[in-house]
Amino acid sequence: MGFEIERKFLVISEAWREHAAVGRKIRQGYLARDANTVRVRRTEDHAVLTVKGPRSGVSRREHEYEIPLAEADQLLAHLCLKPLIDKTRFEVVVGDHVWEIDVYGGVNHGLILAEIELDAEDEHFARPTWLGAEVSGDPRYGFQGLSRSGSQADALGEGVRSFAPAPL
Repeated sequence: MGFEIERKFLVISEAWREHAAVGRKIRQGYLARDANTVRVRRTEDHAVLTVKGPRSGVSRREHEYEIPLAEADQLLAHLCLKPLIDKTRFEVVVGDHVWEIDVYGGVNHGLILAEIELDAEDEHFARPTWLGAEVSGDPRYGFQGLSRSGSQADALGEGVRSFAPAPL
């Protein structure tokens, strides 16, 4: 059985970009968004169906299944709850970890979040200078909240944007 330990943070500067790998566009939607979630995620050449259990702290059970691209397109177009989430994901190596930086488009345009996957909830990791407040436990910054709220981002200054989610 799969298990995910993930922490999520706001990004407060563009400094991460100088170390980022080329980004990949992602489109995703949800078939179910309750205590358990079922997500469809599609990139240019890969698609997965992900089932996640309820969160306990920063951990939860997770199972991913590769699906054909055409199936993902059909699910996203016809069965996933709207709005869909559009983002570009970049990877940045900091110390022994890979950070995933998500730059959102669509209704969440301007939001930039950084995620790190860990092997243990109390695992130590280097905190880069571009890392802002932790939002791991804030449901407004989870993918369910982002796809549910139809939110828009507010400027933080210096061209960096943060997220001002609508009330849930």
